[in-house]
Amino acid sequence: MADRRLQVFFTVAKQLSFTKAAELLFMTQPAVTFQVKQLEEHFNTRLFERSHGKISLTPAGELTLDYAERILNLTQEMEARISELTGQVSGPLLIGASTTIAEYMLPKLLGEFKRLHPETQARLIVANSETIEHKVADHTLDLGLIESISHNPNLVTKVCCEDELVMICAPGSDLAQHTLVSPMQLASLPYISRESGSGTRECIDDYFRLNGVNLDELNLVMELGSREAIKGAVSAGLGAAVVSATTVAKEVKLGELVAVPMTPPLRRQLSLVYPQEKFRSKLLQAFLDFIEASPLIRDQKLLIL
Repeated sequence: MADRRLQVFFTVAKQLSFTKAAELLFMTQPAVTFQVKQLEEHFNTRLFERSHGKISLTPAGELTLDYAERILNLTQEMEARISELTGQVSGPLLIGASTTIAEYMLPKLLGEFKRLHPETQARLIVANSETIEHKVADHTLDLGLIESISHNPNLVTKVCCEDELVMICAPGSDLAQHTLVSPMQLASLPYISRESGSGTRECIDDYFRLNGVNLDELNLVMELGSREAIKGAVSAGLGAAVVSATTVAKEVKLGELVAVPMTPPLRRQLSLVYPQEKFRSKLLQAFLDFIEASPLIRDQKLLIL
């Protein structure tokens, strides 16, 4: 309901990048530029300074951002409050999730939530943890489920469960005979990693550091942005990797991969993130309560904390 130009301006102002804003809004960059230009023409003033490929807010832009944030929050609250007059939990719920959570945890959860609240429409965006955080902070998404603790001070983070990560290798690898593998052992082998910005990558990098392995010492042979690509490369004998045990259960059962626990154990916390605003819609609160109470997470061998 809020002016689309205001929504686009708000996202650009938060990102200080037309390119990033276009990605978050699923728009083309020229379309984003056009919307901002329309708003500048409406106010008859420049909202951004553009110099050497970078942008910054003008004083008028700073003032507009302050009002835009309040207007957008009030619009969201108004729409939610009016819809709740019916007494039903209904409407669209925009959820973001990292790939592991989206593929292995959420389908059953969303199905059960839909059964309990048939008037809701869940919309799922899949991206890495860093991108999901940005989308939630910019109100592009209502909430996110990520594979790490959020670093954004404007978001509420709630740990919902714990996931164990394991080393995977090809069945013919020397490591396949081990019952445990240490960070030092893994550092000496050809290693395949997730891309920067991945929650899994951040968790594993922290694990190496805490256990005395300098990241520069890793024999990094590949950096891949897809878990399936990593599994394929490891299965082909190109190196070892560290992934969620849940995501390779099928391949291990079929004998395509071998999973070896890490020592010390490598576990990560999976988290819910949502904006800090005092107002929370009935729909969002219902989903948060449902996630925290759902036995479906335990059924997928994830431990509710």
